[in-house]
Amino acid sequence: MQRYKLQIEYDGTKFVGWQFQKNGLSIQEVLQKAIFNLSNEKVAVIGAGRTDAGVHALGQIAHFDLEKKIGKKKFLPGLNQHIGSKPIAILKVNKISKNFHSRFNAKKRTYEYIIINRESSLALQKNKAWHIRKKLNIETMKKGANLLLGTHNFSTFRSSSCSAKSPIKTMENISIKKNKDNIILKFTSKSFLQNQVRSMVGCIKYLGEGKWNINDFKKSFKSKSRSKCAPPAPACGLYLKNIKY
Repeated sequence: MQRYKLQIEYDGTKFVGWQFQKNGLSIQEVLQKAIFNLSNEKVAVIGAGRTDAGVHALGQIAHFDLEKKIGKKKFLPGLNQHIGSKPIAILKVNKISKNFHSRFNAKKRTYEYIIINRESSLALQKNKAWHIRKKLNIETMKKGANLLLGTHNFSTFRSSSCSAKSPIKTMENISIKKNKDNIILKFTSKSFLQNQVRSMVGCIKYLGEGKWNINDFKKSFKSKSRSKCAPPAPACGLYLKNIKY
């Protein structure tokens, strides 16, 4: 039995998320079917991050075990061929130690959130970014984001369906950069709560458009209450950018 590591990118717009669900097509289901069609073996593909419906990935990592030997030159093109026209691409496939676990061995995860801040509607980036017409104050957004750095109780930003054992997480890095109409927010941590990034972005956006001041932001964060959170940012702007081991 050989363990394999995958690096994957996908457009999550039309999927129910990473994890297999009965109510629609998931990334996991597409990958498992592609591997079965290539190898005639049923496998479980384990992802490093369980992205929600509509969330994209630039560098998702996953692993699976396979008994059958497939030639190295045929493996990558074969998998992509069996994925077909679905918006998922395997970027790399490598043999890996049996001790490797894509989820539990991850040391850092980086998510990127894209906001397009302009009056005109989106043509090319529809379903790929959050379109906000009202001009946002980047400096105020940065001040709020800096308050999230370090180890805290992030219950305010935690989904009610989150299964994490503890709301305590350590935000290692946050950056907010603006280039013309594009605002890119990046968040790095070992792990995240369900909906944490989108919830944080929603609160940072409230700051940027002047609905909240810094004290309002602090009160929401320190309340540890989901009811005090601003509406979460939509899934379309969120990308699992990379994972480090």
